[in-house]
Amino acid sequence: MNIQEYFTRISYNESHKEADLQTLTVIFQHHIQAIPFENLSMHCGETIELDLQSIYNKIVRKKRGGWCLESNHLLFWALQELGYDVCMLGGSSYKPAERAYSAEINHILLKVAIKGNSYIVDAGFPGPYQAWQPLMLISGKDQPQIPGIFRFMEDKGTWYFEKVKRKHYIPEQSVPFTDMPELGNIRKIYTFTLEPRHINDFQELNTYLQVSPDNILQKKSICTLQTTEGLYALVGWTFTEMKYNYMEDLDLVKITTLTDEEVEKTLKDKFNIVLENKLVP
Repeated sequence: MNIQEYFTRISYNESHKEADLQTLTVIFQHHIQAIPFENLSMHCGETIELDLQSIYNKIVRKKRGGWCLESNHLLFWALQELGYDVCMLGGSSYKPAERAYSAEINHILLKVAIKGNSYIVDAGFPGPYQAWQPLMLISGKDQPQIPGIFRFMEDKGTWYFEKVKRKHYIPEQSVPFTDMPELGNIRKIYTFTLEPRHINDFQELNTYLQVSPDNILQKKSICTLQTTEGLYALVGWTFTEMKYNYMEDLDLVKITTLTDEEVEKTLKDKFNIVLENKLVP
């Protein structure tokens, strides 16, 4: 594994002499705009391995994406190589349908310490809930970014990560709608504690997600990528393009239903992904 090869994969060619916040921010943005969040392996007969070499070969050499366990593990390695003080944390994602957080840890995120401050760096939460910059780990403070306003709330050692929802404008619809039929304007994303984790703590989860029929990753083939203006998302045969802040507090959303042939072409054109095996969306 070679950090220069990783930099080529994410199209990063700037200086990285200092393990500072500015360098971290730029590398992070390159990472999320080059490496899609995707679970396509599950839907084309491939097994997802958690060891670093397998992830490196898949994402860096084969130019694929990965889900949170893969993408954040690769980013963890890269940041360690660059001299950052980084550790893995475990999160429990919010399930809007059940209005509750998962009872089990089902997400991996990173904490980076720089000059006495801690930042949460997470390249593995897809769609509009993907932050574009490291977020300072501070309770109750609004942190506005292009995708929206993020914030953490802390209670007795448990941290809650949330985002202020924005309205969506879909040209075919005459009235804007908010992205979730949930009450209020806050979208809960996940909870976590600051207990350091090791990648081996997620092996069971990695296996479970690939065999359990009732999780969203089994039910839907997902591929999302952050762009310079918003994001692309391919879920099953539905392709969505989102442009952030198209108008004040309003995101522009364009939705297209694709044929099987168009799915393959869209993966190549929009996500730079060419699969080795046949995808069953």
